[in-house]
Amino acid sequence: MEHLSLQPGTLWSAILRQTEHALRCGALRPIETTQALIDDSGVRFLVRQVSSLARKEEARQAPKLRAAARSAVNPFLPYDPDLFVADLSDTHIALLNKFNVIDHHLLIVTRSFKSQETLLDLADFAALIACMAEFDGVGFYNGGAEAGASQLHKHLQVVPLPLGESGPPLPIESVLASACMEGPIGTVPGLPFRHAFARLELAPAASRHAAHAALDCYHALLKAVGLRAIEVDGELHPSAPYNLLVAPRWMLLVPRSSERVEGVAVNALGFAGSLFVRDAAQMQVIKTLGPMTVLQRAAVPI
Repeated sequence: MEHLSLQPGTLWSAILRQTEHALRCGALRPIETTQALIDDSGVRFLVRQVSSLARKEEARQAPKLRAAARSAVNPFLPYDPDLFVADLSDTHIALLNKFNVIDHHLLIVTRSFKSQETLLDLADFAALIACMAEFDGVGFYNGGAEAGASQLHKHLQVVPLPLGESGPPLPIESVLASACMEGPIGTVPGLPFRHAFARLELAPAASRHAAHAALDCYHALLKAVGLRAIEVDGELHPSAPYNLLVAPRWMLLVPRSSERVEGVAVNALGFAGSLFVRDAAQMQVIKTLGPMTVLQRAAVPI
């Protein structure tokens, strides 16, 4: 396993310090939102909508952002030093998410280029767990463009809990207690789409063991939903796109069928119970269909 260079107990203060710096110099561009809670199928979903003021600013900045997107093919190589938080290991660094919806949103990025469509490995989980040992949060991975990945360079993500200003800290946990377990892997009756769920303990004091345990669990979840490893240009890819959620006490993996549902983009945080919409029309889509139906349509049917 790669050598971890993150000093325990230092990450959260580094995140706070770098956030202050990045806001001051303009490197960090938070997206302001308003928040709504929508109850559906036993889950109190948190839905964020871009604020009207933020939309006006976005429209004003759109030409600049499009030009930046064309010139910066890979924002992680090289990364913006104003967004750099910490060296995590020989293989991974931590960066702030430039256009964040949730405060202190952390990206766990490979130092050299690897495709976002490759399978996660031991070094990925070691870096993720090192971060999750530092503060209360949920980790996630968007495995491919159809699963909500916006960058091709491999990166996991962690956001602090609670996810919103009100409502439960992690909305999806309200239905996880009813999981039907057959050995270490099970399913959750309240989730009407293909998925696999596992309980585990990511003991912070045993990061080496925890990383191995998480990797084994991840492979078991992939197998349970019918995803297999396929070789693409000498690398191992999953046979279909998926989202992964990693919490200190459980993991959830969901194969994906579509990136968007009636225009509403869904990534891994959607399956944590947190959705994001760009305007009132998209908010109405979620209210009309119901958040759980949106997730059902974005995922692979049972």
